[in-house]
Amino acid sequence: MGAFLGVAQGSHQPPKLIVLDYKGDAPGATSIGLVGKGITFDTGGISIKPSQGMQEMKSDMAGGAEVIAAVKALAELKAKVNVTAVVPATENMPGGSAMRPGDIVRAMNGKTIEVVNTDAEGRLILADALCYARSLGLSPVVDVATLTGAMQIALGKVAIGAMTNDEALLERVKGAGDAAGERVWQLPLFDEYKELLDSEVADMKNVGGREAGSITAALFLREFIEDTPWVHLDIAGVDQRDEVKGIFLKGSSGTGVRTLINLALSLAERPFSG
Repeated sequence: MGAFLGVAQGSHQPPKLIVLDYKGDAPGATSIGLVGKGITFDTGGISIKPSQGMQEMKSDMAGGAEVIAAVKALAELKAKVNVTAVVPATENMPGGSAMRPGDIVRAMNGKTIEVVNTDAEGRLILADALCYARSLGLSPVVDVATLTGAMQIALGKVAIGAMTNDEALLERVKGAGDAAGERVWQLPLFDEYKELLDSEVADMKNVGGREAGSITAALFLREFIEDTPWVHLDIAGVDQRDEVKGIFLKGSSGTGVRTLINLALSLAERPFSG
């Protein structure tokens, strides 16, 4: 897991790969995979963020918190479904041992990544987590992450951005979101965007520039989930609320948890066939 460990190497705190299983279905039945970004504090690393607002970067583990919360809720509901949460957890810190722009890391599936910007760390840790989810045979897989500032620009604080390699699965996710009162809006993964990630020294770069930033981030993740049915949920615009509004509290909103719970309950009643 060279991508995950590359991000973690700048912190004095050792990284943790959290794996949480709930088995509510028949033994041996396939588990749904929920993968959550768990950056417990994000300075940006060597590509350091501006100081303004950095105190909020303790919430960069919102995706990880959400998938753990969803599994906890499903266990309390005694849902007839198997679910596994995978959360790569680490800080992203600068320092003498930190990953540098220009470094090349190798992910769990062997693909090499040129690190152009160390502040695009979430996709690096998720790359290895998605590989690990595949190795466990989890299917379908949904990942949740405060992944890109570009998503805040695109959708603001109204909707979760979604991208997929399986349209039928995304329709199930959108339906689960509608039932939860959480809007999910799809962005495309056209292959033309992929060339923005081309690297001269590795299989891909970890960023594709300012153009279509949320889309290129999802295309990067798609390289590691391969043919497993998958939906990527970018919650960067909705993970924090400035005020109480409807079902959402001020502060960390948990937007997405209800969608994940509804999705799992739906899959318990009508399994996804791909």
